[in-house]
Parts: sequence; structure tokens; C-alpha cells
Amino acid sequence: MLQVQFIRQNKELVLERLAVKHFADAVAVVDEVLALDDQRKKLTLEYDETQAKVNSASKEIGKLMASGDKSGAESRKQEVAAFKQALGPIDEQLRSTEKLLHDTLVKLPNLPGADVPNGRTPEDNLEIRRGGDIPTLAEGAVPHWDLAKKYDLIDFELGNKVTGSGFPFYKNKGARLQRALISYFLDFNTGNGYTEFLPPFMVNEASAYGTGQLPDKEGQMYHMQEDNFYLIPTSEVPLTNVFRDEILKESELPVKITAYSPCFRREAGSYGKDVRGLNRLHQFEKVELVQIVHPDKSYQALQEMVSHVEKLLQSLNLPYRILNLCGGDMSFASAQTFDFEVWSAAQEKWLEVSSVSNFETFQTNRMKVRFKDENGKNQLVHSLNGSSLACPRIMATLLENNQTPDGILLPEALHKYFGADRIA
Repeated sequence: MLQVQFIRQNKELVLERLAVKHFADAVAVVDEVLALDDQRKKLTLEYDETQAKVNSASKEIGKLMASGDKSGAESRKQEVAAFKQALGPIDEQLRSTEKLLHDTLVKLPNLPGADVPNGRTPEDNLEIRRGGDIPTLAEGAVPHWDLAKKYDLIDFELGNKVTGSGFPFYKNKGARLQRALISYFLDFNTGNGYTEFLPPFMVNEASAYGTGQLPDKEGQMYHMQEDNFYLIPTSEVPLTNVFRDEILKESELPVKITAYSPCFRREAGSYGKDVRGLNRLHQFEKVELVQIVHPDKSYQALQEMVSHVEKLLQSLNLPYRILNLCGGDMSFASAQTFDFEVWSAAQEKWLEVSSVSNFETFQTNRMKVRFKDENGKNQLVHSLNGSSLACPRIMATLLENNQTPDGILLPEALHKYFGADRIA
């Protein structure tokens, strides 16, 4: 959530950056925020002045009574009663204005950073670099959903029967490969200084609000209405909320944590060939990275996280490219995002497998995550997160890109985790 004071002091900059994110109602919403803040200040002043009159008159009553001026004291009591009666409506209007200000403020997305390209669609994203070799498959190569059936790795029809479309059953060596990927990703992360967590897979409303999933403008979260819990779309949500309402020591920064979790997304509005097989699921497994850092070091941390994910993909021998997302293709809460895509040789297209994002203070302002600086002043920290990695499309490309007449060859990094060098 943006801070009102920053908007007031930097209105033109705010409008300029919101234009990069192609937020349609920027001028109207910003003007409404400032008008409501003016109203809030006016009501706060009126309330404080009225309360001061109550306090002053109350003190005089005691003095008048002590001096024997009962008539004067009674007059003052009537004034106090009138002032107190006036406080109620002012307080009610103030609370209403504060709520409306908050509800309007949360409509504004995070401001994109200075290096974010100005564009609306994925075609406007800026490719930073590529790595790895795109394989040439032998004649007769097939996509991963056919390989999954051939080697009895994944049962999409059974998942559809038991739950519904987008909830596959992994089985036999498919289940083992999924477990191998998760274990390898976690070990890679902890070996690079991240502390492993295993978080809850449901969160309360305050947690979902804190990381920007609520208000759920696109209706993508699964909501357990009886208990008002939400199934997590990523472990970013519980991990970042570990520090909600906390004041950290500067010496504790940066905080670096990682976690495996299933992820649940309704993926409303997703249809067609791009959702086939493992390409887009309602439940999938992912390993996540989260950092809580000093505000002066968050963009350094962002580049370190990009490098970390890149090395992980290199260890899997997968061809990849890194994209600097344009303003119109970024998430609501992000200030800058780098996407990683891997090449699916059988499908002949790029598949997103990771997003690494800096949220600056957007999430931490909502969650009140702060640190005490060297001057003893509380400041908001910056939060970042990234996928390291999402399993389904990684598995899809590993199967497709490494298919041979003798089976599916696996990268060396997975041999000890999988217990073999191939699926045959």
C-alpha cells in the first residue's frame, strides 16, 4: 500500500509512474485520496480542539468548586456536556473518513521502479539475456502429456475424476521426480544462506491482505468461507507474514527464508491449448524464496535473487531467458519483476517458471514490518520474493527436452535425488 504522505509530496511522480503501470483511474483515485486525507486532517483537528475544550473546562470546574462558585461550576459542567455530545458525531465522521481513505488507498497499485519498461502486454517485456542450448528433438518427439502417459508418470484423467481439471495425480517415477525436484530446490536454497520453513497452507484474511492478495480483484484465491481462511497461492504469503507487526533489529537484516508448499489458484478465465497438461494447474508445488531487507539494499538483493534462480536453471541444463516485465504486465503489488521462462522443445514455446519481484514498502506498509535504524527511528523494510522454482513446467520441460529413444535423461544435479540418471 502506498503512503499518503509520499503521494502528497510527490503527486506528479506518482501519476507518472502509475501511467507506466497503465492504471486507468490514477488521477481520480489520487485526487480522492488527497481530498479524503484533507478531510481526515480537518476532522482530527476539530476532534482534538473539542477534546481540549472538554479538558480545559473540566479543570476549571474543580477550581470553581474549591472557591465556592457553584453557579460557575454548574455552567462549566453544562459546557463540558455539550462538548462531549459534539465529540460523538465528529468521531463517527472521522472513523468513516479514515475507512473510506483506506479503502480508496488500497485501489492504487505499487509504483513501478525507474527501470521498468513502459508497455501494456507481454510483447512489451524486455528480454535481458538468454542461457542454455535449445535442443533439437528427434523426429517423433511428443509433448509432456504424452510422455506422462507413455511412462506412467502422471494421471490427468484420474485427477479430473477425483477432484476436477487442473488437479493431476503424480505416480510412480513421476511422483519420485516431483519429490526429487522439491528436495533439490530446497537444498540449493539452504546451501546459499536461506533458512527453510514449512508454513501453513491456509492463511487468515489479515495475512492475505498483507501481501496484496486481498482485495482479490481477479477472484483467483480459494476461500474457505466457514473459517474465513484462504488457500495460499504461494508460500510467499505465509512466509512474509511471519514478520507482520514486528520491529526487527537492523543487525537482523537481511532475512532470507525458503519454503516448499502446494499452491492453489482458481485460474479463472484460463482456457484453450495453453492450459493443457502441466502448463496451468489449480494445484501445483513450488519452492519459494523471500527476503526482508534494508531499504537501501533491496535492488541489490533483487539482482542477487535473479542470479540465484539463474544458477539453479543452469544446473538443470534448461534453456532459459530472463524478462524485465513492463508496467502493464506486472502484478498489482510489484515495483519490479523479472520473469524466467524455459523453452519447451516439444511445444515450441517459452513457459514461465519463476518470477522474482521487489515490492519495496508496498507489502511491509500493509503489514507494519519495520526495523529500528541506527538513530532509533522505526523504518519500513523492503520485501522481495521469487520462485525457486515452480515444479510443473520444470517437469514438463525436463521430460520434453530430454526425451530419447532410450528414455528421458535427467540432469546430473537430480541423479542422487531421483536415484537414477533417467526415466525408462
